Amino acid sequence: MNTTSTAIDWLMAGDPAIRWQTMRDLLGSPQAALRAERSKVEDQGWGARLLSLQDQDGQWAGGAYLPSDFAWEQMRSEGQPWTATSWALTELRELGLDPGSPSARRTVTLVGENSRWDHDGQPYWEGEVEECINGRTVAQGAYFGVDVAPIVERLVSQRMEDGGWNCERENGSVRSSFDSTINVLEGLLEFERSTGGTADSRGARAAGEEYLLTRGLMHRRSTGELVDQEYLDFRYPSRWRYDLLRVLDYFREASLFAGTLPDPRLADAVEYVRSRQQPEGTWHLDKTYRGRSWFQMDPGAGQPSRWITLKALRVLHWWESP
Repeated sequence: MNTTSTAIDWLMAGDPAIRWQTMRDLLGSPQAALRAERSKVEDQGWGARLLSLQDQDGQWAGGAYLPSDFAWEQMRSEGQPWTATSWALTELRELGLDPGSPSARRTVTLVGENSRWDHDGQPYWEGEVEECINGRTVAQGAYFGVDVAPIVERLVSQRMEDGGWNCERENGSVRSSFDSTINVLEGLLEFERSTGGTADSRGARAAGEEYLLTRGLMHRRSTGELVDQEYLDFRYPSRWRYDLLRVLDYFREASLFAGTLPDPRLADAVEYVRSRQQPEGTWHLDKTYRGRSWFQMDPGAGQPSRWITLKALRVLHWWESP
């Protein structure tokens, strides 16, 4: 048996969230089997565990971006916390919780009624002012069936001259950020999948993609040097951070959605992912984050990761498919 088959068997022995996506992206399983496996995310494994930690008012940890009992002064000593509503909703979307499930519908309603952004008390589904946060909120809302068109319009208006986005724009930044741009692109793609998008949102997404592609996903346009060594580290959950596997998975989804061939400018990044495969066919998790989290989905840094392995295999499968 080859290493890829061994790795797929290992994925299929994991959480329902891993299994159903393996069936969809690597095995081409029938729709009925996919639906049955996906439905388990609501009441088994990581999805059920995360839903069980939800507050009565629909939030997590009592807050939108930060837990209600967390003060900014704690950031230096503890690191950023990842237990509040925004992060939980992103994880549920990535796990693949069915948007039509009772838990999802209840959550969408309660979050809309009760959750307010830390920035200025804005209702959750109206977004706030920061591009990274709003990009993720668009991805969550579009996935779970919320009308987030007003946030999309705001993001389109905030695109920078070089094509991408930067959440430090309000503080004077004039160049786009890889981290901000991938958060916004994921949101715009989810919005387009759900609604068809608008001419402006489709144009903004294309410009954001070009911003990344002209830089080979990781280099400074001016000098060609690597922007950040940490872009080569594979992490899950990605949180707000950019890395090569995350952005390649985005381009895979965008390509499949549009029915287009992979852009050849992705070749170097794909080969880097290929080079990181271990002899037994898996990929390792490189780093974890400081700060509060509800639970870990992978054994830890330096260990084989089902999430990283799933993403890497589906990127390679897409790249190598006719």
